[in-house]
Amino acid sequence: MTIEDRIASAERALAPKFDEIDAIAYYNQDKVLNAFREECIALRHFAPSTGYGYGDEGRDALGRMYARAFGAERAIVSPTLLSGTHTLTVALFGVLRPGDKVLCISGTPYDTLRGVIWGEGNGSLADFGISFETLALDEGGKMDLAAVEKALASQEYRMVYIQRSRGYELRDSFTIEEIEVACARVRGCGFRGCIFVDNCYGEFAEKREPTDVGADLIAGSLIKNPGGGLTPTGGYIAGKAKYIEQCENRLTAPSVGGEIGSYAYGYQLFYQGFFLAPHVVAQALKGALLIGQCMSELGYENYPSVDRLPPDLTRAVRFDTEKQLTDFIQSVQDVSPVDSFVKLEAWDMPGYDCKIIMAAGTFNAGASIELSADAPIREPYVAYFQGGLTYEHCRIAVREILKKLVGE
Repeated sequence: MTIEDRIASAERALAPKFDEIDAIAYYNQDKVLNAFREECIALRHFAPSTGYGYGDEGRDALGRMYARAFGAERAIVSPTLLSGTHTLTVALFGVLRPGDKVLCISGTPYDTLRGVIWGEGNGSLADFGISFETLALDEGGKMDLAAVEKALASQEYRMVYIQRSRGYELRDSFTIEEIEVACARVRGCGFRGCIFVDNCYGEFAEKREPTDVGADLIAGSLIKNPGGGLTPTGGYIAGKAKYIEQCENRLTAPSVGGEIGSYAYGYQLFYQGFFLAPHVVAQALKGALLIGQCMSELGYENYPSVDRLPPDLTRAVRFDTEKQLTDFIQSVQDVSPVDSFVKLEAWDMPGYDCKIIMAAGTFNAGASIELSADAPIREPYVAYFQGGLTYEHCRIAVREILKKLVGE
């Protein structure tokens, strides 16, 4: 069987899933379009601003539009939220106070957040007397809701924290239905604090967002899903108005909150990227399914199962050796539109406790809504593949990866 035959066969097997993804994209596109229309977005909203940014219509309307699309009361959308980690940090420090306790029910948080939470002498939550406890997942890699109920009954927490995506863990990302059940169980225990969901990689993968099913606060990066591959930088926080106000005070200052914040380059790409995001996310989800189907047929363990719709952009592929892992990552770099000639080396990336190798031949540096792959250099050897602005690019990448794996 030729490589083209393998890919065509995989596409036939995935056709029903592709149809489901298209239906989700259509639903979400309608939702986003309605948000644009309800906010009466006009050319003036794209205009740049300088200085303090008082009365910045583009900034304010962008936040209201995100809130509408995500079923939230309010939202912050800002180019000064510099990454997913920074955005989550602003939200954590915005809501939490010294002496507060957080219960994380989704296992150990992502590597770059660990210093934010437990770092010593670096301005971490721990330095401010904020306790952050984690509950292990059950044997099936799911949230252990019985353990959650037991923990909530034993002490008082200010926040329950859920990381939707897998991070660098060999587990499935959580579906909206799983998050909905978890939120209901948490509230059923009488919990009245903030349920905060790290929504990175999950936006528009399903018809609903965590704020539609019980979460009080969500956050994510604009160089991932909601930026649609166009937004050059930034992050968002959406949720209950009282928590958004606290986050605004942390992002700027308590005396000015969300009233300031300018952007001299203008907001067109923030609006246009968000408008395209449902379609671009669908392209990337199809690409992730295709690589999963083809790798499964070659005997490579990968997650999530191709028998289900992916709950977010990421696909984990496991290899036996470090060389197999790095060769796979390099093959993604080789088919990138930018820096395709670059030979990758693992490096000490800030925020990680081991070397990281990353294929990111992207238009926006580090944008994981664009075709990319990365991996920590540690056992088990797992590559994390995500993104793709077009399905066609994903398909070409799969073709080139298979050429290296099967030797055609």
